[in-house]
Amino acid sequence: MDEPKPLDSLFKEKLFRIPDYQRGYAWGREQLDAFWEDLINLPVGRSHYTGVLTLKEIPSTDIQEKDKEFWLVDDHSYKLYHIVDGQQRLTTFTLFLQVFIELLRGLPENKGLADDAIYLTDTLSIAAVERKFLFEVKPASNAFRTYKFGYTVDNPSYEYMRYRILGEDGSGTVLETFYTLNLSNGKRYFKEQLRAYHEEEGINGLQNLYRTLTKRFLFNEYIIKDEFDVFVAFETMNNRGKTLSDLELLKNRLIYLTTLYTDAELDPAERRDLRDLINDAWKEVYFQLGRNKSKPLNDDDFLRAHWMMYFKFSRQTGRDYIKFLLEEQFTPQRIHRKIVQLVELEDAEEQTSEADLEADDENGLDEVDTVESMIVAELSPSEIRDYVKSLKASSVHWFRTFYPDMSSGLTREEIEWIQRLNRLGMAYFRPLLMAILKKCDDPNQRIGIFKEIERFLFVVFRLTQTRSNYRSSEFSNAVRAIDRGDMDLTELQERLRNRMSFTFTDMGHFATDDFYLLLKKRFENGLGYYGWPGLRYFLYEYELGLLSNSRQKKVDWTDLLKTPKDKISIEHIYPQSETELWNPAFKSIRKRDRDAYRNSLGNLLLLSSAINSSLQNDAFAEKKKPKYNNDGTKLRNGYADGSHSEIEVSHCEDWGPDEIRERGIRLLKFMEKRWDIRFSDDQTREELLFVGTIGDEDPDEGEME
Repeated sequence: MDEPKPLDSLFKEKLFRIPDYQRGYAWGREQLDAFWEDLINLPVGRSHYTGVLTLKEIPSTDIQEKDKEFWLVDDHSYKLYHIVDGQQRLTTFTLFLQVFIELLRGLPENKGLADDAIYLTDTLSIAAVERKFLFEVKPASNAFRTYKFGYTVDNPSYEYMRYRILGEDGSGTVLETFYTLNLSNGKRYFKEQLRAYHEEEGINGLQNLYRTLTKRFLFNEYIIKDEFDVFVAFETMNNRGKTLSDLELLKNRLIYLTTLYTDAELDPAERRDLRDLINDAWKEVYFQLGRNKSKPLNDDDFLRAHWMMYFKFSRQTGRDYIKFLLEEQFTPQRIHRKIVQLVELEDAEEQTSEADLEADDENGLDEVDTVESMIVAELSPSEIRDYVKSLKASSVHWFRTFYPDMSSGLTREEIEWIQRLNRLGMAYFRPLLMAILKKCDDPNQRIGIFKEIERFLFVVFRLTQTRSNYRSSEFSNAVRAIDRGDMDLTELQERLRNRMSFTFTDMGHFATDDFYLLLKKRFENGLGYYGWPGLRYFLYEYELGLLSNSRQKKVDWTDLLKTPKDKISIEHIYPQSETELWNPAFKSIRKRDRDAYRNSLGNLLLLSSAINSSLQNDAFAEKKKPKYNNDGTKLRNGYADGSHSEIEVSHCEDWGPDEIRERGIRLLKFMEKRWDIRFSDDQTREELLFVGTIGDEDPDEGEME
């Protein structure tokens, strides 16, 4: 390995590309802060060792005339390299330099000047900087940019880097993912840092930064020659910067394994085809996981879910899945097919002071295990191929379980039911949903089983105190059975119904004892239904139940999730802190009983727009109409122009105990119809409201207003 090189030397007659099998830009604030601090704090006369840049040279014969790199390679002796390790650091350098140039271009004294007329120093124009580190322009009638650093054409970040980061014209629609969000964030980060630095240090400070970065940030350059395989190197390479995920480690392990087969087992064409399949699969997986740029999906969650579906379910937590994949399933030993001799090794026994108190081993003899030979099972190329194909296909369906509205191939009703499951909380059912979407093509069958799962989750986990892992092993094992065709959706439906049968009596009524005790604890704690975990989902479903074809949706679930801490989206109609205006309506209710009415189901209302909690203390008549402050700013919607639930409540002339009870009964009857449960009688419904019947008892003296 040569002496460390500065970026100034590193970029001479070289083109760098990030291949499509690499992950996108993954650096966040922590890594950007470290980069910036290293840059501005480097003492004069010192250098900063940045690490090893590992490259694989691409033969010039592999570069076609149609490729944008061809003219620089063919006419100007450039060499093209794929980056094996170091892409995050070089990407960061490119982001910094682009922002640096844009800052200089935007200075008042440079307004309207061409890049070759804007100088960083007396002799160095920003056009020269661009040519050296960012791009060359082919001097022809069909001129185009050839970037010094960037992604291969097949990489999902290719166009975003060109058009959104490096400012090339003519973009059209550009795909955005989590990785492109990181690119955007990196550019924004340096824009703010450089702006503030320039205000403090002026042009001299910028000149010093440029010199420091290009001349004193050093890399060791390691070029993998043709006779070495890039993935063999990657298998043993220490990763710097942001740690590789398990998904990335697995990808490189699989490609490494393809190098271990003999030509008789896997001829060169088959070997290349298998590698291409792996790379193509990971490209799709990375795309699906990062497709929602603001809420990317976790690599390892997906990998574990697929492992559960493809191989086995384990009750263990943590890294059991990756240990199986890397240490048992996809190992070099399973390709070498060596006979492994189990050798007994002598262990040292550390002595402690407590050892004297331990009883001697019986007879003073140690038990000796029998030593046997073990033949490691063979791993065929077809096993790798089948696994990779399944992983690729499953990533599409995994994304669907999170973001059905961003997915294709789903009916409107399917989307709505998957959204319901996400609102309710899928618990351990998400891998099962992935398997159903993967194996079942009939939308009606899928909708049917989605309804069964939603009913199971609501009844078992929202209407009882059942532990959260109830039957988790059974339904997690069903994931593999569904994927392999060993279980159909009819059997799955029967299991769901059987496993929730404990919530019903022999007469078929819903057994309310558990639900009653759950609520009783909440009422004793002063929360009542307001503290019931299922409240928000239930009220939202009631709101949707009031919709008709002619009505417009007025409440969005995402808005409920974004409710600020100082505001509320579920209101106590009869407020927790009542004013004198509420006394007449509740004069017949003892003070100590009024909290039950406040927290009873019928008194809780889903709002179309979150409000400050203080506004819920207004009188009922005031709540029915909009409220404005002195400058005309609207503080809250009135019930009459709010959600459909609010509009329904606004039809009441007044709001008191009777209205709370009547609405509570109406909501419980909706619950029965919506989730196909039946309470035994009206008395049961009354008991679940936790409010007394008016007139049954005389209010105590001194407790009335």
